[in-house]
Parts: sequence; structure tokens; C-alpha cells
Amino acid sequence: MLLRLNNDHPQEKDIQRIVECLKNDGIIIYPSDTVYSMGCDITKPKAYEKLCRLKNVKPDKANFSFMCSDLSHLSQFTKPISTAVFRVMKKALPGPYTFILEANLNIQKQLRQNKKTVGIRVPNSQICRSIIDSLGNPIFTTSLHNHDEIMEYYTDPEIIHQQFEDKVDIVVDGGFGNLDASTVIDFTENEPVVIREGMGSLDVLN
Repeated sequence: MLLRLNNDHPQEKDIQRIVECLKNDGIIIYPSDTVYSMGCDITKPKAYEKLCRLKNVKPDKANFSFMCSDLSHLSQFTKPISTAVFRVMKKALPGPYTFILEANLNIQKQLRQNKKTVGIRVPNSQICRSIIDSLGNPIFTTSLHNHDEIMEYYTDPEIIHQQFEDKVDIVVDGGFGNLDASTVIDFTENEPVVIREGMGSLDVLN
């Protein structure tokens, strides 16, 4: 189904409908502050496996990010980070960035795989943060595009719905999306490494 939401003031009844879908192993497509994304509840293994099938990746090879509403989830899923890294993240988020951090044992237990890193996103999107806050935990998220190729039709939620209505449970229409993905910064080594330069400015590293 296609569910239209006001990006600045999403209605609570619509948010609850999306949350119920996620709690029942549902897959949603939703707008972020960058491109449209596909996601599921991180506590639902069946939904995770379905998301992997939709992206045509094996579960032990998937590199989905965690879409969070704020940085309070960091200690649940990542190893302790330095003050310098936290300062950069506080400056950049919420915003169009994905930060690659070292995963802790909770990630490995939950995914039942020896995963060393995790991508953390805190988008500047009221729809995203409202969904995550009501759900009570982050969402596994992955962009609709593959191999960094973003098709222009992926910015139009009505066309997205036509393409994916038989594959996902809800397409959340928050208006036209962007063509640029998030900037990805790897903080797993001593110095930050820019994996992909997207919408987010690299000035946050200064």
C-alpha cells in the first residue's frame, strides 16, 4: 500500500500503522533526508532475511545500516568510541551521514554472524525519527539503489510504489526524494576514512 505522510508533521495514526507493520515482520520503503530507503525492524529475523532476499544478498554478507532516531542506541550496538569521534557525530547528526563503527557482541548475537562493523544513521527526517521512536528500536535500512547507481524514478514515491507494491508491505510517501545518498565515513581505524562522498559536507571532520 501507498501511505502519504506530511514530512514535517506526520500523523500519529499513520506512524502507528507503519510501526505495527514493522512489528509483524513487514518491510517498508520510506523517505530519509537523502534517498528513499527500504527497511525492517532490527529485532525481526524473518524480516531481515526477507530484506536480504529483496536486495539479493546473503544475510551474512549484508551491510545494512542502523537507522536511529538519536545517538542513545550507540552503546547497544557499537564498541566504545572516542570523544573526538563522538564530537564529530554530534556535530553531523541528525544529517545525511552514515558512520561506520566497530560492532559489539550484541550485533553478532542478534544477527548470528561474526559482524565486525555497523553503519549508524540518524537522519534529519521527522518521518524517520517518529517511526523509530514509536517502534522503540532502530530499523535495518538500505537504499533502494544498487551499487551506488541511483535511478531517477527512485525519487518519486508513486513510481516506487508501482515498482515495489508486490514486494514490500508499505511505501511511505513523504514527497519527492533526493538523488544523492549519504556521506559514508569509516571510523574503525585511527583516522577517519571517507568511503563515499554524498550529501553531507566533509567540513564536519574539521
